[in-house]
Order: sequence, then structure tokens, then C-alpha cells
Amino acid sequence: MKLDAKDALLLRLLQEDCRISNAELAERLGVSPSACYRRVKSLEDAGIIEGYGARINAAKAGLGFQVIVHVQLTRHEQEHMRQFIQAMQRWDEVLECYGTSGQADYHLRVLVKDIEAYNRFLEDKLFTMPAVQSAQTNMVLRVSKQHSVLPICATAD
Repeated sequence: MKLDAKDALLLRLLQEDCRISNAELAERLGVSPSACYRRVKSLEDAGIIEGYGARINAAKAGLGFQVIVHVQLTRHEQEHMRQFIQAMQRWDEVLECYGTSGQADYHLRVLVKDIEAYNRFLEDKLFTMPAVQSAQTNMVLRVSKQHSVLPICATAD
């Protein structure tokens, strides 16, 4: 699906405030409410808009210990890889999981209550995986930028 300038603006506005009314969104786009609704529905149907949600302050919600974990795998057999990826998708503590090139095979962003909870995550979950050889933890001391709005541009013809 090719995105025009109105689609790009619509996506930016929804990312900034997914609770914006259709009428306000239509006004900001300069289109009728029915045309705006059709655009949103089209973007949803195309899978470009995958869902809607709220941004939560993790610390205020009792989740104050965030780490980046660099995981090295010992076994790259297909079944072990499948089990590892399924576990990462299943475990609530793992907010993000990236398979990468370089020294580590995977990089995880993990968020838990405190260091004791993180230690339980390591011992009871991560280190029980047959494919995991080692994990190096980097504690997040400060978040300097956390941006969830994607820089969407119109698709060139």
C-alpha cells in the first residue's frame, strides 16, 4: 500500500494520541469524517495500523529495574531457536527481543520490579533454555530518549 501525505500525517497524529476523535482527526487532515474513517480502516486492514494502546510510566507502575541483555546462544539448531523465540514472545518481562549480527545473537530489553525479580528471571527462565550459552547484562541507568512515534513519510511513486 502506498502512503500519501495525508496517510503519513494521519499515522503521526494517531501515534501521538490514539484517543483523538475521528472528527478532530478529520479536521486536522482536512478531510470529511467519513473519508477519515475510511482511511483509518484501510490502514488497519492493510496491517499498517496493528493496534492502539496507552503509554505507561513503568517506574510509577512499580517496574523500576530495566536492563539490556546480550544473549549468546550455544546451539543454533532449529528446534532450540524456535523454543527460544517462543519463550521470548511469551515472557512478559521481555519487552523487546532482537536477533542481531555481531558478538551477541539476541538483545533483549527486560523490565521487572527490582534486581531480585531480575535474578529470578535469569535463574528460572533465561538460563533454563537449552540454547542459551551466556548473557551479559547492562543496567539502564537513565533513559535519555524513548520515542514511540515512527517517522512515517509518504511513499514515493
